[in-house]
Amino acid sequence: MSGQGARAAEQGERPRFETVDPATGAAGPTYDGHTVEDALAVARQARAAFEDWRRTTFEDRSRRMAAAAAVLRRRRDEFARLMTAEMGKTLTEGRAEIEKCALNCDFFAENAAAFLAPQPVDMGGPDAKVVFRPLGTILAVMPWNFPFWQVLRFAAPTLMAGNTAVLKHASNVPGCALAIEQLFREAGFPEHAFRTLMIPSRDVRAIIEDDAVAAVSLTGSVEAGRQVAMAAAGVLKKCVLELGGSDAYLVLEDADIEAAAEVAAAARMVNGGQSCIAGKRFIALAPVYEAFGQALARKMAALAMGDPRDEATMLGPLESLAARDGVHDQVARSLAKGARLLTGGSIPDRPGAWYPPTVLTDVTAGMPAHDEEVFGPVAAVIRATDEADAIRIANDSPFGLGSGVLTGDRARGERIAADELQAGMSFVNQNVRSDPRLPFGGVKHSGYGRECSSFGVREFVNIKSVVVHAQPRSIGGSE
Repeated sequence: MSGQGARAAEQGERPRFETVDPATGAAGPTYDGHTVEDALAVARQARAAFEDWRRTTFEDRSRRMAAAAAVLRRRRDEFARLMTAEMGKTLTEGRAEIEKCALNCDFFAENAAAFLAPQPVDMGGPDAKVVFRPLGTILAVMPWNFPFWQVLRFAAPTLMAGNTAVLKHASNVPGCALAIEQLFREAGFPEHAFRTLMIPSRDVRAIIEDDAVAAVSLTGSVEAGRQVAMAAAGVLKKCVLELGGSDAYLVLEDADIEAAAEVAAAARMVNGGQSCIAGKRFIALAPVYEAFGQALARKMAALAMGDPRDEATMLGPLESLAARDGVHDQVARSLAKGARLLTGGSIPDRPGAWYPPTVLTDVTAGMPAHDEEVFGPVAAVIRATDEADAIRIANDSPFGLGSGVLTGDRARGERIAADELQAGMSFVNQNVRSDPRLPFGGVKHSGYGRECSSFGVREFVNIKSVVVHAQPRSIGGSE
């Protein structure tokens, strides 16, 4: 949210959300926001709508969710252009994001009923089962980097479970936030089943604490996660947190170096490096350390910056000048501590939030590139003496979201991925990505709870035991 919007909120006026094109620095549209009272009224409307929505059939919900997928595909180019204008995503990546959202809607339209079907329990007498019932209205606090995917990843299973939802989106993507609300209405969902709250971050606590909200899902920074978790804990409400990541990829001595560098570059450069599950630390064993660093630098340097609206562009701007300057500061401080620059590392002399693909080697503990999450196109190459040392370095991080192993030995890679790496996701010989069919989430400071798959759809339901006897009877025993 802009400083002007923040001042208006402090004065009790309606906040305003100003957009800026990251590629040019030019001002975009400005949107009126909600006061706290407005936002609470919207949340209460969503809670009132829950009483009818929770009684709809899965067939009814599935029909509307499939319609949402159709709307996404029909308006794909429009939504991609909106993301490009507000946060700088390339049109190519924007279109892919919208298609992924549509696939997610289709997946839960087709599978939610089975995921939430009653489960019989054999108790040797009474009829017993576990049922899954919606909780109410769920608040989603979402980031800017995947403005549609992060929201649809939450919204599709949440709505299919019979909950309603309210969204507090990142302040630099207000147009995306409103477009998603309109998307669900166009798909035939009830007016208040999914609503957008146009509020600054300072007003989130009041929404969490209101009785209209049953639980919270947040994707964002570690500090934002702490604040939301504390607010939710204060009113005994569940939250799911998907926070930062500093994903480590192990490059073993038996890996095909050119192929490994190709995977590593793709892992680092997804969304211009602005992704919690982007590869950030590449831990290469000593025999292949130099060769891998050079190969990665060649792959990264080939990804030229360009107009995000140009179909051929592979790297657009970062989301803001402040974000660009923060990334450059992390690079500069790492170099000052002894890291070696193989490519990139300087701010281009042009308008907009541009930063080139950058590769640092000789990265060690105590450097920002080693210890912090770098949210931009910067890869850190770290030397390990052997497999055990590489695993130690990978796990020596406060984060635990994604991880990878690049190796010529499939069984070895699977063993390390499954048993050794402390992360919510581990991929072998492929870059980490989210998928509706797989649970998504992390451990340690990367958060808790899961999105996607059967695990995600059960996060915001009451897992309820039901036991039925034919006649009233009392059963003795302890708790």
